[in-house]
Amino acid sequence: MLTDRDYMELALNLARTAKGKTNPNPVVGAVIVKDGVIVGTGIHRKAGEAHAEVHAFHMAGEHAKGATLYVTLEPCSHYGKTPPCANLVKESGVSRVVVATLDPNPLVAGKGVDIIRKAGIEVEVGLLENEARKLNERFIHNMLTNRPFVISKFAMTLDGKIATHTGHSKWISGEAARLEVHKLRNEVDAILVGIGTVLKDNPLLTTRLPNQKGKNPIRVILDSHLQIPMDANVLNDEAETIIVTTTGADPIKIAELKKKNVHFIYCSKNQKGICLDEMLEQLYKHGITDVLVEGGGEINASFIRAGLVNKYIIYIAPKILGGRHSITPVAGDDVDNMNLAAKVEIDSFDKVGEDLRIIAYPKLGDQHDIH
Repeated sequence: MLTDRDYMELALNLARTAKGKTNPNPVVGAVIVKDGVIVGTGIHRKAGEAHAEVHAFHMAGEHAKGATLYVTLEPCSHYGKTPPCANLVKESGVSRVVVATLDPNPLVAGKGVDIIRKAGIEVEVGLLENEARKLNERFIHNMLTNRPFVISKFAMTLDGKIATHTGHSKWISGEAARLEVHKLRNEVDAILVGIGTVLKDNPLLTTRLPNQKGKNPIRVILDSHLQIPMDANVLNDEAETIIVTTTGADPIKIAELKKKNVHFIYCSKNQKGICLDEMLEQLYKHGITDVLVEGGGEINASFIRAGLVNKYIIYIAPKILGGRHSITPVAGDDVDNMNLAAKVEIDSFDKVGEDLRIIAYPKLGDQHDIH
């Protein structure tokens, strides 16, 4: 006999299949069960399209009457591109609703549940809430901060090096880990590097998946002095490119780059370079809800020291490079004591091929954290 937990786990697994496809909306899964039989399932497939509950009720039909609805996120209570799902639930005839977590938007949290409860339907909230919030960590962060969710990803050797003293870095991680990174690129809105990475590696920064066409994220290049070569790979037409620079940048080169359909974001400078807070605010206004930072040590240091990283994905290869001048994943200014280290909480670790993958989050209290 399956339990509430089993059905909610199914709803969460359904939601995961749409990860990266619904931005700026959350991923949501719904399951309708009557007399121990699943009569309807649904996911929110794409922003602007029907929500998970709509698909589930369409499948269930008359079987929804007297059934239980399991949904990973509180049914919406407001009119957007689609009508509010709370009204649909109220009129569906279900006798019980199990919600994993409330809407994170402080202006609407709980209102969908209130509509359903006032209709005389039993509502339970909080089953597998941590799992549901983690699944929608990007959306929750967006709602609470009006900024993109920032993921810092890097691969390093067992002794913490990302390149030799000459800058050679191909390949630190194995083929399986590199494929995982392309799957991650397929889910995010944007990928960010500094001009140093462009000049050194001339990367494409596109998504390459076997046997399928992936979604290319927007390429964001930090380049305060417009050093980018006109033949750089990131200037091809495979994906949109945004260059983040300053108001004092060369107007002639800006005009040349605009002919290549490059977009620009202009930010002020501080002692550390481009103001990252200002940049993130502008990226969010551009419609970017999450950013994968794949920059080198200086870029990583800038984001970490500014407290702007929301999640770390780190691959550790079974290699020891050594060397006094080998390059580390986080550079920047030296600090005087360990009390100044950025603190993280390791969430999980597993093997991807021959490499170790660590998922970590900023330690609660070290910076804003939603977990």
